Amino acid sequence: MYGYAGRILRVDLSSGKNAVSPTSDYQGFLGGRGLAAKIHWDEVPPEASAYDEANCLTFGVGPLAGISGLGTSRWSVCGKSPLTSPHHFNYCNLGGRWGAELKFLGYDSLVVRGIADRLSYLVIDGANMELRPAEHLRGLGAIETREVLKNELGSSARVVAIGPAGENGVATASILADNDASGSGGLGATMGGKNLKAIAIKGGDQKVKIADPEALNELTNQFRNLRRVPLFISPYRCTIDENPMLNIGVIPGPKMKKDPCYGCLGRCPRRLYQSQDGRSGKFICDSAMFYQPYSERFYGEWNDVPFYAAKLVDTCGIDSGVINFILGWLDECLRRGILDETSTGLPLSKLGSIEFIHTLMDMISFRKGFGELLAQGVDKAAEAVGTEAVECLKHAGLFSKTGYNILYGPRLLILTGILHAMEPRTPIRQLHHISNLVNKWLAWVQNIEGVDMDVRSVRAIAREFLGSEEAADFSTYEGKALAAKMIQDREYVGESLITCDWLYPISDLQNTPDHVGDPGFEGRVLAAVTGESVDETTLDRTGERLYNLHRAIMVREGHHGRAFDRVPEHCHTEPLQWYYFNHDCLVPGKDGETISRKGSIFERDKFEMMKDEYYILRDWDVATGLQTRKALDSLGLTSIANDLEERGLLGPLSRGTHE
Repeated sequence: MYGYAGRILRVDLSSGKNAVSPTSDYQGFLGGRGLAAKIHWDEVPPEASAYDEANCLTFGVGPLAGISGLGTSRWSVCGKSPLTSPHHFNYCNLGGRWGAELKFLGYDSLVVRGIADRLSYLVIDGANMELRPAEHLRGLGAIETREVLKNELGSSARVVAIGPAGENGVATASILADNDASGSGGLGATMGGKNLKAIAIKGGDQKVKIADPEALNELTNQFRNLRRVPLFISPYRCTIDENPMLNIGVIPGPKMKKDPCYGCLGRCPRRLYQSQDGRSGKFICDSAMFYQPYSERFYGEWNDVPFYAAKLVDTCGIDSGVINFILGWLDECLRRGILDETSTGLPLSKLGSIEFIHTLMDMISFRKGFGELLAQGVDKAAEAVGTEAVECLKHAGLFSKTGYNILYGPRLLILTGILHAMEPRTPIRQLHHISNLVNKWLAWVQNIEGVDMDVRSVRAIAREFLGSEEAADFSTYEGKALAAKMIQDREYVGESLITCDWLYPISDLQNTPDHVGDPGFEGRVLAAVTGESVDETTLDRTGERLYNLHRAIMVREGHHGRAFDRVPEHCHTEPLQWYYFNHDCLVPGKDGETISRKGSIFERDKFEMMKDEYYILRDWDVATGLQTRKALDSLGLTSIANDLEERGLLGPLSRGTHE
């Protein structure tokens, strides 16, 4: 198979046995998240919990992994996670070099099921595989575990590991790999539930077979010469203002250099930070800024404490995005006198200090005292404390369905309501599809030098990539359902190929008259690699198939349609006052005018009308929001339609408006 390694390695931790199956069994699902979803549908009973032996944890790459110069060597981890209630199939997307190494070993995916009888780690060295005892790694952080295994196996080993949070079943536990590549979604807890501390791989020497090397070389050269409109979101510096919230500015002089993933050009904000004591590590997004405002407030100046905090969170194995909102919630509860140092055992008066973050992470990771509540999720902790504590969640901006913030929420960017409502976690790739466009326009509004993303360009890009110019008019709900569908379909392809979120889709270009990008680029690359005929329409249809498969999994596991497609209640009831990437809540409005969404809510009745339109576009039943046989059959998912029909989870295709 051109592009593909052609094999899937299956490991059963309960029996210690392993087997290999052909990737060709999953044609039509691309790879990465798409292939993992099909394995999950076929093999994991919907009633199984995240900690069940039958739950499969799938580590996978796409057909473009291992190819240099294109930013396509991302990799995914998928499986049922304890993050949601009930437990749902979930996913995360990582960078670095681990995924490419898996491909070089000759595997497109590694499927892990069962539960080891003791804490263990898996070693795959060339053609050899061994499950080894990991008692000497118990309680170690993910970074320390990685270094210990590299010392044992050699520096060429690529390691993905969990910290004590994963071992102890913290619902928001993450996983960490080489290059500090981190994966969230609660899958660190799933890995810990399997008694699997780490997976080390090395010894791969297989090259990716390309169907048309000449065409791929030409496309790679085109990609190298692409010039995108700058995003202007990095580097970060954050301070707390009187709100208190975040301000984004410039970091004063830390040592940083590019730290690209395998075979990438490094055209993203991902950096390697070096502190004054010589330590280095990833510096980007939440890992760069989650502790900065509190640290600067406590110390009164910039220092290396936020970096040390980020490394501590990574090695403990907890999602920094979740810790960010725990900090916001604790800070607000302290301000209102709801929590204190006696009731929590936390040095709350020192929030922002290195001492505080050490204490917090130790308590959560090992589920000590108040950390036991936080380990279950900050929303559950708030409920246990009381009504006033729940009110403080709103101050932290919590998206309580998953324990994450509702980033780029629908009060600001209307169409994101559908994106949030349909997923088991924050769908950050989908959100970036629209937020990056608006952020570039905002840089133009603010007269930032080098940015000419005017409203005409925004509308032209929306017409090409979102289905209509109305999609970029945030004074109306019109056009938003189609835009959401197009984003979902495209991003499900992106998470299956797997492309980098910073680089794809190529929605804008500096050197075109209207800055409209190239929606067909990924298809041409895939065609050159695999030798299959792929165009933009084919990829869109593939994305629709992948999305419908994921929806069927969600429905079968308890997300039963329309009533479950919702956003947090405060989005409908509390007017938007402030947003931390866009303080004045500015967005494009009708006829290109600049408007503010400050004071707006996400209107419930109009959201329901958006859902009507969305279900119709999907060929789903409007009244229930369930999929229909017509929709699934047309996508080649007849066996899935049969299963849902037997369970009474198939809609009758009502075209009327719901009541």
